[in-house]
Amino acid sequence: MSAVRGFAKPSVLPGFRLALGFSVFYLSVIVLIPLSGLLMATATLSPAEFWRIVTDSRVLHAYRLSFGLALLAAAIDCVFGLIIVWVLVRYRFPGRRIFDAMVDLPFALPTAVAGISLAALYAPSGWIGQYTERLGLHIAFAPPGILIALMFVGLPFVVRTAEPVLRDIDAEAEEAAASLGATRWQTFRRVILPSLTPALATGFAMAFARGLGEYGSVIFIAGNIPHVSEIVPLLIAIKLEQYDVPAATAIALVMLVISFLLLFAINRLQDWSGSRRRAH
Repeated sequence: MSAVRGFAKPSVLPGFRLALGFSVFYLSVIVLIPLSGLLMATATLSPAEFWRIVTDSRVLHAYRLSFGLALLAAAIDCVFGLIIVWVLVRYRFPGRRIFDAMVDLPFALPTAVAGISLAALYAPSGWIGQYTERLGLHIAFAPPGILIALMFVGLPFVVRTAEPVLRDIDAEAEEAAASLGATRWQTFRRVILPSLTPALATGFAMAFARGLGEYGSVIFIAGNIPHVSEIVPLLIAIKLEQYDVPAATAIALVMLVISFLLLFAINRLQDWSGSRRRAH
């Protein structure tokens, strides 16, 4: 017999106010309080001292390297991640499950193991590095090595974000486009890609965020040379090892603000893409 008229359907979760209270409490403990501690530690610096620390040439180079390579790695992952998603969803072939499981390997693999493996491959005496060195291409202990490490850790975010969206795209829309005379490229560009764009934007943002904070897989292959291959997370760790906590927190605060602004812009772009897709 149906529920009595006038009574709300029972819910597994508690009421809105209680659930919101638990959510705010958990978010505060995990995110807001640690960030508040970062702000309080930075507040011990005068504006002149803060500006001197964050505008040092070594720090500025580390910022450019970290943000630039994280953006580039996320963009490359979007391109090749889309190809991998297309292969996984649209084709059936022997070893497909193994191929699919390999995508998740960076999730499960400890970052230090990934860094050591990449360094062993691309070092001047490594399996690949010994040949690239002969061509004058320095990968290990240089920015290209950092880029490869960031691509490695960011790829699963793009693939696993876009895969369910491509799987849910109605094949009838593609058949209708083909029946109207559209080529394969036109069908992909006008039917499939608009539906995938929000998911790709999300995967890009997640890969970019992971690249900014990546440490373990980068330090082994980067070489950590100031003004050459030193990333911001490593510079922060060096300041902490030197017991220069205010400088470390000042550098971290700038990274936090820039990361938040970039992720906010990417999320706005994702919302715009989603609204445009719904409008069409």
